[in-house]
Amino acid sequence: MKVIQLFKMAIKSIIGNKIRSILTMLGIIIGIASVIILVAMGQGTTKQVQDSIQSMGTNLITVSVVGNRNEPVTTKELDQLKTKPGIADISPTLTQNVNLAANDQTTSTSAQAVEPNFATIRNMSVESGRFINQSDLDNRYHSAVVGTEVATSLFNTTNVVGQTISVNGVDFNIVGVLTSMGTSSAGSSDNTILLPLTTAQRLLKTTQVKTFYVQASSSSSVDNAMSYLQIFLDKKYSLPISSSTTATNKYFRVMNETSLLQTATSTQQSMTNMLSGVAAISLVVGGIGIMNIMLVSVMERTREIGIRKALGAKRKAILLQFLIEAVFISGIGGIIGVLIGIGGGQLLKTYNHTAIQLSGTVILAAFAFSVTVGVVFGLYPANKASKLNPIDALSYE
Repeated sequence: MKVIQLFKMAIKSIIGNKIRSILTMLGIIIGIASVIILVAMGQGTTKQVQDSIQSMGTNLITVSVVGNRNEPVTTKELDQLKTKPGIADISPTLTQNVNLAANDQTTSTSAQAVEPNFATIRNMSVESGRFINQSDLDNRYHSAVVGTEVATSLFNTTNVVGQTISVNGVDFNIVGVLTSMGTSSAGSSDNTILLPLTTAQRLLKTTQVKTFYVQASSSSSVDNAMSYLQIFLDKKYSLPISSSTTATNKYFRVMNETSLLQTATSTQQSMTNMLSGVAAISLVVGGIGIMNIMLVSVMERTREIGIRKALGAKRKAILLQFLIEAVFISGIGGIIGVLIGIGGGQLLKTYNHTAIQLSGTVILAAFAFSVTVGVVFGLYPANKASKLNPIDALSYE
């Protein structure tokens, strides 16, 4: 029997049992659509994080003093570090969660007290107004630069330069709005407020600096700069140089954006793989559904199989007929699942602003997997049908 005839018979059988075929496809459809959407979300999020980290440059180093050590890094020590080879600039910061209020609206976010060079080191810019300048530091002005999320949540617009905003009950004048940068390893620059470092130190009655950003002279000098920082911190906290790896976890952290990029990528990939694995389980369930339905189909068509064998149909033709039918069901389910996955991804991207990156390779792999499921789970029923004895099949009631 020709393969074309086998295809026609498979299609006829599927059309003749529409409801059963559709219900059988559901597991495949849900599995394929879930895999495509979850992988697209994972890849989209990974790319978003990668772009954000890379936008800050691979020569950025973040130093954080952790634990309960009451030994802040002083301005004098930072000035000394700036003279070390490979270190271009250093920007100290203070970070604190604050409550913001303006225009009868309130919100909470993370505030960073910074110096003017913070913008250069972190590759930040303002879309309107200006950044914190030296005059703000020298005079301890109550100036503030806000992210776009803060501006829209309190004023419902980003045109807020000149407006007054309350930070923990203290009024500040908004002098600039940051250009949107999204999420990075240091958090969201869109949901933040920047204040002059000296003003914050006076309000908080502290001169402690437990976090500072270091700009290496170039990407190739990052390792040398990190070595100087490591030695400096080891000496400051009276730690043996040989124990620096352990001390880093206990008292301070020295991280550069390259290592953060690798960590973020690895974490997102692991999460994507895990979610895809969970979604793939529904494909296996769908495959079991196909096998069960095909076994029922073999049972219902036992006499038909007996007649065909009595008329000379070969075992191979019977096997191919039922195998093609199983592959058709999984293949059509795969196509529908792909379309739903692509459409669902686009809807999430458009209306929920979810980071989505659809991959042609993933889509083809998902469809190929659905067809493979049809072959694997359809083989047993097809083989069973092909092995039926024509005499027993004809006498089957």
